[in-house]
Amino acid sequence: MIPSGYPAREEMARLTASMLLEIGAVHFNAETPFVFASGLPAPTYIDCRKLISFPRIRSTLMDFLTVTVLREAGFEAFDNVAGGETAGIPFAALIAERMALPMTYVRKKPKGYGRNARIEGVMSEGQRVLLVEDLTTDGGSKLSFVDAIRETGANCGHTAVIFYYGIFPGTVEKLAAHGVTLHHLCTWWDVLAEARARGAFDDATLSEVESFLRAPDAWRAARAGG
Repeated sequence: MIPSGYPAREEMARLTASMLLEIGAVHFNAETPFVFASGLPAPTYIDCRKLISFPRIRSTLMDFLTVTVLREAGFEAFDNVAGGETAGIPFAALIAERMALPMTYVRKKPKGYGRNARIEGVMSEGQRVLLVEDLTTDGGSKLSFVDAIRETGANCGHTAVIFYYGIFPGTVEKLAAHGVTLHHLCTWWDVLAEARARGAFDDATLSEVESFLRAPDAWRAARAGG
């Protein structure tokens, strides 16, 4: 069923942040920062994959994301919903079900055997495809998925995520330059505000997190210098 009567964007952002905190998907640690695949440290980490294990929250957020896309892109804007390997696959399936659309998924790279495919499922030339993932940092990984979709002759001008970092300048512009519009539910700023409202972390940790969010490069440089 396609949802339609849902809260305003600001309230959905607050509720999304609240639910991510409730299930322990948000991690703040200023003393021992997390190190990402890029090798860069950060006092923040988000694990949206945990959502698949919480059916009530999972269902609510998938309703939120579906209605966000429909409001912003149109109710008849898509013919296919594609998940990005691997975290985007379950969320794409849930959104495709709500939109009553075919679901596919996109591999990060060709299988290396058989058809050597990057697209699994049926995607046809001319179809308008919504790319779904769990989150985006600076938008870079989305471009490879979009290109793989377009190589089939399908169109991909929209991507939807639960969580958008919202701290790296130029992300929305980078996607737009590639012909892609980003739809999301909440950012680190929404999570920080809700964490403060709930008293989810101590003040010193929240202050350190805010310092990072305002200037990630400067925060890293200061720690390296220390």
